[in-house]
This record gives sequence, C-alpha cells and structure tokens, in this order.
Amino acid sequence: MNDYFVYKSDMSPHEIKRQWIEKLCPGQVSELFNYMPDTLYFVKDLELRLMAGNQTFVERCGFQAEEEMIGKSDREIFPIEMAEKYMNDDRKVIASKEPLIEIVELFPNQIGEPEWFVTNKIPLFDQDGTVAGVCGLVKSFEGVRTSLQPYLDLLPVTEYLKNNSAFKVSMPDLAKSVGMSVRKLQRRFQETFKTSPQKYVGRLRILEACELLVKTALPVTEIALQVGFYDHSAFSKKFSELIGMSPRDYRKRLKHLSPLSYPPRPFPPKASS
Repeated sequence: MNDYFVYKSDMSPHEIKRQWIEKLCPGQVSELFNYMPDTLYFVKDLELRLMAGNQTFVERCGFQAEEEMIGKSDREIFPIEMAEKYMNDDRKVIASKEPLIEIVELFPNQIGEPEWFVTNKIPLFDQDGTVAGVCGLVKSFEGVRTSLQPYLDLLPVTEYLKNNSAFKVSMPDLAKSVGMSVRKLQRRFQETFKTSPQKYVGRLRILEACELLVKTALPVTEIALQVGFYDHSAFSKKFSELIGMSPRDYRKRLKHLSPLSYPPRPFPPKASS
C-alpha cells in the first residue's frame, strides 16, 4: 500500500485532514469552479485585493485570464456604489470571523447590467488561526432558474417514475400526461438526464433495493420482485452492473447497520428489468 495514505494510529481526524491537505498541490479544488458556469467564485486577501477567481468571475470582471485580475480591488472593476457594498460586507466577514450567508445584492450580468444575485462569503484563516482573507460564491437568480428549467419541465415525469418505479410504465400514457409525443419525451429526457426513462427507472429500482437490503431481512428474491424485477437473476445482474457487487455482498458489507422494520409494498405486476 502506498505510504502516502498511511497515518499514525494516534493521530486525530483533524491532524489526518491537515496532513493530507498539506500534501496537495495548491489550486486544485478551486479549479472545480471552472465547471460551474452559473457560479462566480472569488478569493480576496486582507486588503480586499482579488487573489483568485474562476473563469466565469474573471470574465464578468472584464478580464480574459485570472492573472490580469490578481491584485485588483472592487473599486477598480465595479461601479463605486456596488464596490463599496461588496467591500463593506467583506470587512464584516473579516472582523467577525463569521460567514455572511445568502446576501441578496445587485451584481453585473454578462452585458454589464445590474441583476439580482445571491452571495455567500466566508472568512479564510492561515495555519495559525488568523484571518487571512475572504472567499465568496455568487449565484444568479436567473442563471439558476435557467439551468433548473429543463428539470422542472420534466418534474411531473420524474415524480411519476419515482412513485411507480416497481410497475411497468406506459410511455404513451406518460408522454400524453405531459403533452408530448413519445419521441419528444424520450429526446428531452435523454438531453436532461443523460439517460432514457427506462434506464432511469432501472436505477430507481436498484436504489430502492439498496435500502431494502440494509433496512430489512427480506430474502434477495423477494426484494427483487418487490422493486419490479422478473426474477433474482435479472435483479442480481442489474444490481452488480450499477453497484459493482452482488446484492448479497452489498448486504454483507453493510451488516453492521441494524435491520429496521420496513412495511413491504404489495407485489406489483411483473415488470421488465
């Protein structure tokens, strides 16, 4: 085993975490925010100068690369009334050493016009426990709504599938209930969830089976039938495909969890796996 992950047995969880973090190359976590186009991420030092930001924030500030932004203050980037508001909130976070959560404020959108955003700010500390700056996330009301809209449009479909996952689903009836053709529903579902409704249902069945395996002592075959599979074999094959182990191995691995009473549903009509 690689000794990179071997720690002394008497180390506290805090010490284990600190030692692990110290071995990481800096900047790797913040890079994740470059894949969140509706989220603006920034870091400032005690002088309230920008020290880091994701690409969306960099471009919103009028720059092409993060390096161009480093060392700038809000006063150099935003209208003065906005800049003063941002900096006053930063000072509160630094002085109190406490987060400021869900600040509703105006922030320039992509074309520079004020738009309502929600901002969360937290203090940053150095290894001595002294406040070293402030970090923030800014999310657009409109951006969140736009990104969620495809999921909201299909919410009646996903709710129906979740509540009826053990039963055979009629795609024509489901499509009719949301005013779409079967072809359009299949296409919209695939674009949004990156899978088909049929495979989505299969995953729901496996998730419910996971719960039954842990919370009940029901035989595996009975669980297979209860969640909507034809037989034990089809269930085990699909379970192993998605979870990476057999249902029995999954139950054995989690046997330290006490079985709980779980009222079984009536067995559904036979459904495809």
